[in-house]
Amino acid sequence: MTLSADLLDRLRRIRLFALDVDGVLTDGRLYFQADGVEIKAFHTQDGHGLKLLKRAGISVALITGRDSPMVSQRAAALGIPHVYQGCEDKLAALRGLCQRLELDLSQVAYCGDDLPDLASIKRSGVGITVPNAPDYMHTHADWVTERLGGHGAVREVCDTLLEAQGHWGAVVDTYLHG
Repeated sequence: MTLSADLLDRLRRIRLFALDVDGVLTDGRLYFQADGVEIKAFHTQDGHGLKLLKRAGISVALITGRDSPMVSQRAAALGIPHVYQGCEDKLAALRGLCQRLELDLSQVAYCGDDLPDLASIKRSGVGITVPNAPDYMHTHADWVTERLGGHGAVREVCDTLLEAQGHWGAVVDTYLHG
């Protein structure tokens, strides 16, 4: 994948990666058992990528319109402290988080896949969507990942952020040499 020099420059300034859940961390499908319990499938590589970002000093936030115990469990397992569920105004949540973290929106990469994510995609330093998002989302994003939501798109973003910020060599060395 080839990113423009401008996009790489903006990726170097990112201090917060905020993302939607359904359609980005998952494939967007909702599964319900007969007893009404919701089930979500998360890609392990996405989770590991988010952990790598945190180790490199990049904060992570989940901002989702749905309320789900599965999201709380996944966030806890990954050590993600910034979780906003049942969020109708994702940009307001993102702005509030930026204020608490003393960040500007230009320091945020935001990944979403549908209309509730559009304002956050447009106002963040880097707006990202996934190929399985509706076409109109593609026209408003700075970057459309190659991998699908729920199938490694988040890991693609994480790896690219780490590489753009010069952390990738240290990440690989850690796993090669302990």
